[in-house]
Amino acid sequence: MFRLTDKTRTVKRQRGIYAVEFAIVGAVFLITLFMVIEFGRLLYTWNVLDEITRRGARLAAVCPIDDQLGIFERATLTPDEPGNPLNLTTDQLQIQYLTGDGIPIGSPVAVDPPTVNTPVFVRARITGYRYQAFFPISLFFDAPAFETTLPAESLGVLGLSPADTGVTKC
Repeated sequence: MFRLTDKTRTVKRQRGIYAVEFAIVGAVFLITLFMVIEFGRLLYTWNVLDEITRRGARLAAVCPIDDQLGIFERATLTPDEPGNPLNLTTDQLQIQYLTGDGIPIGSPVAVDPPTVNTPVFVRARITGYRYQAFFPISLFFDAPAFETTLPAESLGVLGLSPADTGVTKC
């Protein structure tokens, strides 16, 4: 009889242990899960920033030089989601026209035949972007500078962008 009451007391003392174990393991699991999700968001954001520089450089290579705002608007749009998904500003996406040596040209002119101020390369660069992490708390990280450099093509001078050829239309 004495043993039965000892066993009953032991069971009563351990009654809440499973709840405590679940709370500890559940907290660790949820923290890990949300950190993986946040890391996925970070990689997505980095990929989108890189894609925006690629689009911006491509558009700047084939569109007129004086269409900077139009290049920005078309480079930041995504097909599924209208608007600017990362809240970039026109100051953060810079388009530069470069000489063959990689030196920025102050006021480029796209003419045929090429002159001293005719760009050979186009560079799109994103600087000053701050990534906001939501987990574990709201933190901000300064993103590195993203840039893409492409050879300058028509720069909108030749007007070779008919709709049925698949070439980027400005």
